[in-house]
Amino acid sequence: MAAYFALLVAVLSRILPFTLHSTGVGFNAVGGGLLYFGARRNRWHAIAAVAALMATDFYLTLFVYKYAFHVSEYLVTWLWYAGICLLGHQVLAHKRSALRVAGAVLATSTSFFVLSNFEVWAAGTMYAHSLAGLAECYVAAIPFYANDMLSTAVTAGAFFGLPALARNVAATVREGLHSQRPA
Repeated sequence: MAAYFALLVAVLSRILPFTLHSTGVGFNAVGGGLLYFGARRNRWHAIAAVAALMATDFYLTLFVYKYAFHVSEYLVTWLWYAGICLLGHQVLAHKRSALRVAGAVLATSTSFFVLSNFEVWAAGTMYAHSLAGLAECYVAAIPFYANDMLSTAVTAGAFFGLPALARNVAATVREGLHSQRPA
């Protein structure tokens, strides 16, 4: 259930800024949500996560950005969604630690930065199709990378950290109650 809540938060984090007529400041819960979803569900459930985010891409493209929707323009992104779910499953499903979560956050944000900007450069006309154009594309995207890294770290930290904190608090309360019982 918590995994589907994380997925809902990820979807809403993409749609609500436009619904509320705000900029959203580049903050979304997609990376953290996909990592958590992958860690909590088996790899076949990744289909549900990818489908939810595909529907979000479709909605945003047609109704918010008002562009024509072309599946070919989203294939890399959709494969990335599935890949991040699988990363969460492989790295975080059975053994979670702050270091593993931090590594997964770094891999998530960096892989999106590398893949999405390469796709913009390769398929678009905004940058020259040269090494200098590729470098220009990556440099222009650094602020977006920083925002994505921050939002992925915050959401993954919350999704993984809050349940761990709750377990620790509950264990501490149980220990306190147990130590107060008369012998």
